[in-house]
Amino acid sequence: GEILVKGPQIMAGYWQRPDADAEVFVDGWLRTGDVGTIDANGFIRIVDRLKDMIAVSGFKVFPSQIEAVLYHHPAVKEALVIGVPDTYRGERPRAYVTLQDAAEIDGEALRTWLNAQIGRHEQVDRVVVRGALPKTMIGKLSRKELVAEVRAGG
Repeated sequence: GEILVKGPQIMAGYWQRPDADAEVFVDGWLRTGDVGTIDANGFIRIVDRLKDMIAVSGFKVFPSQIEAVLYHHPAVKEALVIGVPDTYRGERPRAYVTLQDAAEIDGEALRTWLNAQIGRHEQVDRVVVRGALPKTMIGKLSRKELVAEVRAGG
């Protein structure tokens, strides 16, 4: 579920931004924007960012879980999954990957392999093989930039 935190170390609110406070505070709890699970020992594991969740026919699909499966394929070097509009499902996951240097596989073969490994509602419509994926200034993969690029028709 969504991770909320509360305690004396949590900020009191945004400076002169009551609208922002209303978005992130619920009865004194701070909504972190993260989604996670709690194990039997009470440890929290962050699964993904709530804003990255893909809504597929009412199911919550988290890109990081699909990406984790893609990274198990020996040909995949980098992977990002985003939601794309789907008239029937609302959204559908689409994967973008770069390949290891010596890898020779196409997107359709990767899609077939991936969809055999994951749940029905997680299945991607395409795996797009690219030479590079967008990155932040510090070298992390940038889902935000990829979404903007795809929405702009790239």
